[in-house]
Amino acid sequence: MSYLTLFIASIFVNNILLARFLGCCPFLGVSQDLKTARGMGLAVIFVITLACIMTWLVWTYILVPLKVQYLYTLAFILIIAALVQFVETVLKRFVPSLYKSLGIYLPLITTNCAVLGLAVTNMNEGYGLLMSIVNALGSSCGFLVAIVLMAGLRERVESNPSLPQCMKGLPIALVMAGLMSIAFMGFAGLM
Repeated sequence: MSYLTLFIASIFVNNILLARFLGCCPFLGVSQDLKTARGMGLAVIFVITLACIMTWLVWTYILVPLKVQYLYTLAFILIIAALVQFVETVLKRFVPSLYKSLGIYLPLITTNCAVLGLAVTNMNEGYGLLMSIVNALGSSCGFLVAIVLMAGLRERVESNPSLPQCMKGLPIALVMAGLMSIAFMGFAGLM
């Protein structure tokens, strides 16, 4: 599989939110505002890419040589938690408005199954460092695409006065997420 094919497939065909259904909590929680969704998507790109690099290095140079591969979950979670703490500190210091708008969802990146799931997928697929980085960038860009699309749709639909009161908020968001997932299934024929 070429790097470009893997990158495109990670964004559209194997979208981490709409095909693998990993990371749905911030997808539904932060996608109410376009600016906040964009900020969360960019933070996830940074965290996922660095987490995949760090977990690959730890897996390859520490866990496998020491024959303690069974500790990968613990090691990966510690790496992800440290990276999210770093991102949280940087955002709090340099972009306080984005830090406040992300609220509780920023620390949730630590427990976001998309980050851990992608690190484990890279390990299980036996990807080398470069393939892991390409898969991480593609998957996290897919996260950004999905969350920004969802935020744009939600802003437009929520402002529609003909939307029934019972469908406002989470119900219409779930319907839109399902329809987006079906739409992204159409990309499966590309690869």
